[in-house]
Amino acid sequence: MDGFEIGVDVGGTFTDVVCRAPDDRLRILKIPTTRADPSAGVREAIEHARAAWDVSPAAILRFVHGTTVATNAVIERKNAPIGIITTEGFKDVLEIGRQKRHAMYDLLLEPETPVFLAPGARRKEVAERIAATGEVQVPLDDTELLARAGELAADGVEAIAIAFLFSFINPAHEERARELIAEAHPDIAISLSSEVDPAFREYERTCVTAFDAAVKPILDRYLGGMEADLAAAGVPAPLQMMQSRGGISSARTARRRPVRLLLSGPAAGVIGGRAVGAAAGIGDLITVDIGGTSCDIALVSSGKPVVRAEGVIGGYPIRVPMVDVNAIGAGGGSIAWLDAAEGLHVGPHSAGSEPGPACYGRGGEEATVTDASVVLGYIDPASFAGGAVPLEPALAHAAIEAKVAGPLGLSVEDAALGIHRILNAQMAEGIRLVSIRRGFDPRGFALVAMGGGGPLHGCALADALSIRRIIVPRYPGVLSACGLLAAPVEQELSAAYPRALADLTRADLEAAFADLDSRCGALIRAEGVDPDAVAIDHYADVCYIGQSYYLDIPVSWSGTGGPVESLTLDFRAAHDRVYGHSTENPARIVNLRTVHHTAGSDSLGADGVAPAASFPPGTRRILLAEPWGKVEAAIHARDALVPGAVIDGPAIVEQADTTTLIEPGWRGEASAGGNLILEKGD
Repeated sequence: MDGFEIGVDVGGTFTDVVCRAPDDRLRILKIPTTRADPSAGVREAIEHARAAWDVSPAAILRFVHGTTVATNAVIERKNAPIGIITTEGFKDVLEIGRQKRHAMYDLLLEPETPVFLAPGARRKEVAERIAATGEVQVPLDDTELLARAGELAADGVEAIAIAFLFSFINPAHEERARELIAEAHPDIAISLSSEVDPAFREYERTCVTAFDAAVKPILDRYLGGMEADLAAAGVPAPLQMMQSRGGISSARTARRRPVRLLLSGPAAGVIGGRAVGAAAGIGDLITVDIGGTSCDIALVSSGKPVVRAEGVIGGYPIRVPMVDVNAIGAGGGSIAWLDAAEGLHVGPHSAGSEPGPACYGRGGEEATVTDASVVLGYIDPASFAGGAVPLEPALAHAAIEAKVAGPLGLSVEDAALGIHRILNAQMAEGIRLVSIRRGFDPRGFALVAMGGGGPLHGCALADALSIRRIIVPRYPGVLSACGLLAAPVEQELSAAYPRALADLTRADLEAAFADLDSRCGALIRAEGVDPDAVAIDHYADVCYIGQSYYLDIPVSWSGTGGPVESLTLDFRAAHDRVYGHSTENPARIVNLRTVHHTAGSDSLGADGVAPAASFPPGTRRILLAEPWGKVEAAIHARDALVPGAVIDGPAIVEQADTTTLIEPGWRGEASAGGNLILEKGD
């Protein structure tokens, strides 16, 4: 590409910016996120690129964005007011939910269905009925539909979710409803379950359609404002967005299907981690992205991120394909606190960027993980964030003394060490959930330590899981933003296809996928990519007949027995890996899915910073967990490490966007590709 490419990842604490020049060199920037206006970081990024990097806005030909705006709207319940219109007799599906609970033994039971999206008064029903075969049993009553929509409009809704029975088999009634409502109320956004989630299970389909409607006006305003900002700044590049599956699409497409942005930011980090692994020649990876507010954990198997058909956001099921990321409230800003029995906890609450940890000196009084890192000597207060955010150690000591050490009768250092140990235990358990629980042995994987805090905790996490290799990327603190530029352009469509495998032929599958491919191909052509650069992957959701839940299985067209036999065998193997058993009982397809995508990139760009002059490393006294205790750690500058340089722990490697802690027993080597590879000694 002749122009510049910019990736902007807006997180809960920092907004990360990466600029790739035509010669493939990178420039990076971290700025505090403005919670009241997350897009402010985008405007600041453009101005910084112009002033500090001499990048003219007119020379920016690609602009990719990852955001948590949709996720935060769900978690914080700041969604747009919506209404739901359903088939007569089904308006309470959203409230009834499923007969299962995540917390089985809580004495005080709270609803686990997202009734807050649309209370009973904003859930309407109309006379219409489509049979399970797709035949119309009761025609849609247009007059009643418009009456119900008018009631919702008078109630002030900004969007309407339409979820009719068996619309995933025959969407005619939902499409007619959209046509009527759009003509009568053009300012109201509309989400159809037959487009958002064309699959069986009424609660899940209604739930995800309601969430799509709830974030659609918010994302429309946010992305519309950002496109206006780019145009006002003179940036000709169209705005592209990271989707939950790990591919990017135009903002225009994203605004039509906003629920697919719910895991936008974390997915970018996984794509960046995959590219880092590819550069190191490693395809089996566990990525651990530790930021200021959260820790996002994902697994990459054979060079491909593991994708699941359903995720959970804010405790509610969101049935859209997304990178299998386990997000927990654990990060540098996580607050340490004591419960009524004086038990020490860390997170999930975070000090964020406003006011931030106590050591930031911005008015924060809570003890955080970053404060503990300062007390333990891991972070140099003078060089934190490249010196842009000087820290105040006295405030960190005071906060830990007041909130943790004093009440527990511990020294400040022991309390700080306890904060780290609890956080590490939480994150190690999170890694087990995406590896062992999915049938993968973490000992066969390398750990990619990323985010501002990943390299600081990498050795402790690897030791807890018997992982023997850690990859620290060249720019771990902004790897999510790097991943935005490495991600493929991608479009995905699915359709219900309830057929038993025993009754299926290759011709049946080819005909079904031909229709999906035609519609998905039109979407990706609208992205402006070269048609010859587009690859197509096919998937089928398969389960045993009588089974309620299904597995996502790739369709192999080149197998010796044909695609139907391959699906059967691959499904049994996947079932055995995930659940520990499989049978030869008959299976069936539930849904078909097609994914059209470009290849993406295995390169994150070249280092845009000139190597620093070599200098003898200094030392700093740090406190480690037993049996080490207080040790002298050698201090190295990441910019001064030449390929082949070897560092034995205990040591600390400092750079502008993170700090790497190499514990005793570990050895680090700088690779030619810019990565720092840590390996456990025998």
